[in-house]
Amino acid sequence: MGKIVELEIVSLAERYETAKFIVGDPSWFMHQVQGESNIEAMAFIASCFSYGSRKQFLPKIQSILDDSKGDVFLWIEEEKFKQFLPNNSACFYRLYTNEMVLDLFERLSFCYKTHGSIRNLLLKNNVSTAREALEVLTTTFGGKIVPKNTQSSCKRLCMFLRWMVRTDSPVDVGIWSDFIDKRSLIMPLDTHVMQQANRLNLIHTKTTSMATAVKLTNEVAKIFPEDPLKADFALFGYGVSSR
Repeated sequence: MGKIVELEIVSLAERYETAKFIVGDPSWFMHQVQGESNIEAMAFIASCFSYGSRKQFLPKIQSILDDSKGDVFLWIEEEKFKQFLPNNSACFYRLYTNEMVLDLFERLSFCYKTHGSIRNLLLKNNVSTAREALEVLTTTFGGKIVPKNTQSSCKRLCMFLRWMVRTDSPVDVGIWSDFIDKRSLIMPLDTHVMQQANRLNLIHTKTTSMATAVKLTNEVAKIFPEDPLKADFALFGYGVSSR
């Protein structure tokens, strides 16, 4: 990695990790609710539906926030979502049917009734790293919406963990920073991020896998050793500035 590229990544990370980043980003939703239980629930749900066109998935997440009236935790725990969605095979969003969404919400409701929170679920499994968290999350919620294992890049779960773990950020809330080390976080890898990483010669592959995500994370950790996912903002910014 050249010094010029390193300086550019540092500059872009500082430029884009601001409160303005939240506008139009799925992270916006967790900033609209109060209390750690609601923040966790809203963040998890928002991350699960964050794929494809923002113009399409943001209104879907908004509809959930609206129906819950901001009390997302109780909306899930008390299964009020069953009044929100009919149990049928109609499309909710892209490949997700109402049945798939209900299955996810029922798993989350069971988690809340059994453990009280996703946080407690992870603590009971002695999680201290992002990789360990991913294993528990895919085992617990894996199905049609959440990946069944960690062979894929698990982009949305990695993004969720970034939100929950990183501190000192106007975007990420860091409410799990006391038990998961942010140095263990893994880059949320999708096609866009991979394209930018290839353009910067951080990686040299077109395969979006967990192995690639880890490799990219290790590369940006050379720039931000204490907080590698700060580079996520730089890769976003690099894509914007290159358009």
